[in-house]
Amino acid sequence: MMKTTRVSFEINNEKVSLDVRPYETLLETLRERLNLTGAKEACGMGSCGACTVVMNGVPVRSCLVLTPEAEGTVIATVEGLRQDGKLHPLQQAFMEKGAVQCGFCTSGMIMTAKALLDRNKKPTKKDIIKTISSNICRCTGYKKIIEAVEDAAKKANG
Repeated sequence: MMKTTRVSFEINNEKVSLDVRPYETLLETLRERLNLTGAKEACGMGSCGACTVVMNGVPVRSCLVLTPEAEGTVIATVEGLRQDGKLHPLQQAFMEKGAVQCGFCTSGMIMTAKALLDRNKKPTKKDIIKTISSNICRCTGYKKIIEAVEDAAKKANG
């Protein structure tokens, strides 16, 4: 019988507690156990950012975090951004600015940008470029993504 570890954390404002394998990644737990499929597995090595979630306010690559390491943390995924049936301003801006093409990197980009906007309400274009440079997009060329983050920041600040 496989040894498991009991892990409890908060995800998208809900407390969860589940038994996981000690070597199970957070990405596997999100997708396979919690049916939160926004975070995508692409490189599996933490290089691309497609699996980015926000843990305790910091964007992390869920493919590199073992689920037992998430004990006691607060995690946000792209699925948890929608409030009262409305898209988060970042989600709305990505749609309005055409910052999505294939969509594979979108949730990771949005979560990385959310962490930025949570800590810096008025980021400069340089701040945005530096922040999202850790995420790879193979389709958009980044221009529309940068515009979407700028637009969301402006709308959030009135």
